[in-house]
Amino acid sequence: MAVRVGVLGATGAVGQRLIQLLDPHPEFEIAALTASDSSAGKSYRQAAKWRVNSPIPDDVADMTVTATDPDEVPDDVDLIFSSLPSSVGAEVEPPFCEAGYVVSSNSSNGRMDDDIPLVIPEVNPEHIDLLEVQRDERGWDGAMVKNPNCSTITFVPTLAALAEFGLEKVHVSTLQAVSGAGYDGVSSMEIIDNAIPYIGSEEDKLETESRKLLGEFDGAELSHNGMAVSASCNRIPTIDGHLENVWVETEEELTVDAAAEAMREYPSLDLRSSPDPLIHVFEEPDRPQPRMDRTLGDGMAIAAGGLQETPFGLQYNCLAHNTIRGAAGASVLNGELLLEQGYI
Repeated sequence: MAVRVGVLGATGAVGQRLIQLLDPHPEFEIAALTASDSSAGKSYRQAAKWRVNSPIPDDVADMTVTATDPDEVPDDVDLIFSSLPSSVGAEVEPPFCEAGYVVSSNSSNGRMDDDIPLVIPEVNPEHIDLLEVQRDERGWDGAMVKNPNCSTITFVPTLAALAEFGLEKVHVSTLQAVSGAGYDGVSSMEIIDNAIPYIGSEEDKLETESRKLLGEFDGAELSHNGMAVSASCNRIPTIDGHLENVWVETEEELTVDAAAEAMREYPSLDLRSSPDPLIHVFEEPDRPQPRMDRTLGDGMAIAAGGLQETPFGLQYNCLAHNTIRGAAGASVLNGELLLEQGYI
């Protein structure tokens, strides 16, 4: 039988993408949708200004949206997907865990807490067992796992592929799509014919989340990776797909051929949403490109290209679909990992 799931923040951009991915999923059945009090009591069709590039699923459109409260969600829901704004998530998600729900969250609140696993399943699946520590320390019957920021997800799998060479210094410069700011996040007058060389708090997320993701968990506590990471973040007028320029310095010599082979051979997982290959490496110097390559692997693959040796280490470009791999798809994949590991 499919696991009954709920979606918090179901009417927002990431919530809509979650519904698009969850509706046909053979392991999950959408059983609850929550949103703000102004949407509660309405049908989903009435509450959501649907903007995803496929119709609202028929079996979801007529569901009644409830308030985002554990008492409003049926007891037989086993897994909650959260796409709430972080300020709301910080207040709402812990009560769901206290009430016994397992939460797979895309919200940024709590990502860097010592007892909350921050997980990209192909990179650090063993970190999911931090949930045992979390439950002991917080006394929760439920649990909470986070996926990282959309820009962090784009480059960390490529770093994981290169970790065998000894990561020392990493610099990343991002070219981020406007969908990463939400539908109302960047006005057309700001972004058309323009680029914005600042995204609030984004640089810190890349610099800290990457070190946590590539850290070591010994069964009791997590130590962060010791590499130095520097980030600069830019908003550009593409709709979807975060393109990033990365420079990596390693302890061991790292050639273009060795790096390309390591990325191509980096394994995916036997989970429905994990693409094979995980990292698609282009030989063409002008790839990847957002419009052409963001939907590789149904939007869950990482694309890399432009590999070259420089005085500042190996340089390459990478790309991921920010609302699929970088948000909703990442939460769904974490849900699949929770199910496989017996936390649901």
